[in-house]
Amino acid sequence: MKLLFASSNEHKIAEIKAILPLGIQLISLKEIHFHDEIPETSDTIEGNAIQKATFIAERMNVPCFSDDSGLVIPSLNGEPGVYSARYAGPQRDANDNMDLIIEKLNHQSDKSAYFTTVIALSIHHKIHLFEGRINGTIIQEKRGTNGFGYDPIFVPEGSDKTFAEMSTDEKSAMSHRGKALEKMTEYLKRIG
Repeated sequence: MKLLFASSNEHKIAEIKAILPLGIQLISLKEIHFHDEIPETSDTIEGNAIQKATFIAERMNVPCFSDDSGLVIPSLNGEPGVYSARYAGPQRDANDNMDLIIEKLNHQSDKSAYFTTVIALSIHHKIHLFEGRINGTIIQEKRGTNGFGYDPIFVPEGSDKTFAEMSTDEKSAMSHRGKALEKMTEYLKRIG
């Protein structure tokens, strides 16, 4: 089965390709030369995932999916949440975003956080949602060079490594995106 992924994020594409089972061929927007701006204007993670999948499905008329993810920190009233990519400004710089989180958590005793991903799959003219979540802790220094986004400051529950210190396989086995993809893959197997 060919499945179009509504993203141009090379890091996400590589992570997802490593997780999807044989038999599902992932196609990126870059491969089909799709360069239009995809709207992401919802105030929820779920809403953004649906908006992106619907936008691509209406233009390409092929099975496709999108995801939206966010880091949620309860002691910061759920920030950055849906604004995770642009938390420190429209430049979407991962280091700026991490620095802002570290600064805001500097005087907080509760550094718990979780990543959440919602995948919206558009297939047979319907949208199906799959969610994944991983709990963890924010640390005050960046560690590791793998991954992307907030990975260098996020230590998942049950580990002493940040996501950025893990191999792609290690991270995928426990990550929010991995859990959501697993649910989507199970659904695709069921519908054949």
